[in-house]
Amino acid sequence: MTGVRIAIVVPFLNEEAHLPALLDSLQAQSRRPEQLLLVDDGSTDSSPAVAKAFARDHAWASVRRRPPRPRERDRLERGSAVDAFAWGVTRLGEPWDVVAKLDADLRLTPPTVETIERCLLHEPDVGIAGPRLGVARGSGGSRHRARREHVDGAVKFYRRECWEDISPLPVLLGWDTVDEVRARLRGWRTTSVDVPGGNPEQLRAMGRHDGLLRGYRRWGRCAWGYGEHPVHVLAVAVQRLGDRPPVAGSASYVLGWMTAGLRRAPRAEPAVRRYVQEDQLRRLRLRARAFGRPVAAGEDT
Repeated sequence: MTGVRIAIVVPFLNEEAHLPALLDSLQAQSRRPEQLLLVDDGSTDSSPAVAKAFARDHAWASVRRRPPRPRERDRLERGSAVDAFAWGVTRLGEPWDVVAKLDADLRLTPPTVETIERCLLHEPDVGIAGPRLGVARGSGGSRHRARREHVDGAVKFYRRECWEDISPLPVLLGWDTVDEVRARLRGWRTTSVDVPGGNPEQLRAMGRHDGLLRGYRRWGRCAWGYGEHPVHVLAVAVQRLGDRPPVAGSASYVLGWMTAGLRRAPRAEPAVRRYVQEDQLRRLRLRARAFGRPVAAGEDT
């Protein structure tokens, strides 16, 4: 692959406070995408006007509005964001080689797209890539610590062949782990990379949208969705006991996982859940054998 044609899809719902910063950061990219599709998922604020104004001034950008849907108590829980992304992908213009999902509450650093393109060009076995992600200073909340092979759901770049291998994405909490496991099961590698000069920032940390404890409960429901092993659930809860809010966050995480199980919430297919559990138990055994060894920066269970 000597070059890639990159398409970016940004689903948004009532993001007037954050969308301008994302669009400014896309305009400032050292390597701009060939096309940008902004998907209005039913906004009632001024964010559609912001998107349309940007599209008028930039020929590589366009706006589409999804058909109206019934009001939802928790849009994130029902997976509407990934559903809107997939809807947008089917409406992209041809040709494209890489498609990215970006959340609307991001601020990219100028080399972000160029850095991911370089990764995909130099590592043909990578099917899903993305930048490491930070949280804007002063935003509060907390971010999930993640291993290098996990790409944050807020900013994911899919090689087209990989996308076609793993589609359609499941419309459920935990989709951004399910997609990666599906990719690995089909022989692809997934990776997050550091952007020279600084990683992109999420302007709204976990829990800032509708409460930190609710964010932890949703995270627990994510764990149920992709099939996290019960032993690993407890290990993560213990590891995060000191995170803000102390103890309550870990308890909410476990509660979210348990209630999802009691309600028989939707889950990934058995092959994905089996892969997740085997991988988690393998890593827990390695950690047990290396007990007392300092944990490397960015490492997590």
